[in-house]
Amino acid sequence: MNLHGIAQGYVAAVNPPLMCSLEASTGYGTDTDGSRVPTYATPVQVLVQCQALSYTDLQQISGLDIQGKRLAMYVQGTWNGIVRDEQKGGDIITLPDGTRWLAAYILENWGLTAGWTKIVATQQNNLQL
Repeated sequence: MNLHGIAQGYVAAVNPPLMCSLEASTGYGTDTDGSRVPTYATPVQVLVQCQALSYTDLQQISGLDIQGKRLAMYVQGTWNGIVRDEQKGGDIITLPDGTRWLAAYILENWGLTAGWTKIVATQQNNLQL
């Protein structure tokens, strides 16, 4: 049962989803100076529901040493956080205000069954990644 799908309409009445740009991580490439640089797929438009992290969310990520501004994002589809064994650096979500957020950690991945993923996102500087 897709409880998020059921609740989404009620939540949207007070916190509407945003149309955002999502760049899926494709791993790393090598820059001309030999340094590794993250690479991303062509951006796609996705609906994102941004919320504050809950107390339980904060407990789950407390030992990860993630610093800075963080949000919980409910994103339609299956998306990735940082996956070290696949050498992926996390997907990038750009909000309508132009701020860029790194999908640092996946709290819930229901992409295959219910069609959504709950992400902990960390705000990035607006320099090109």
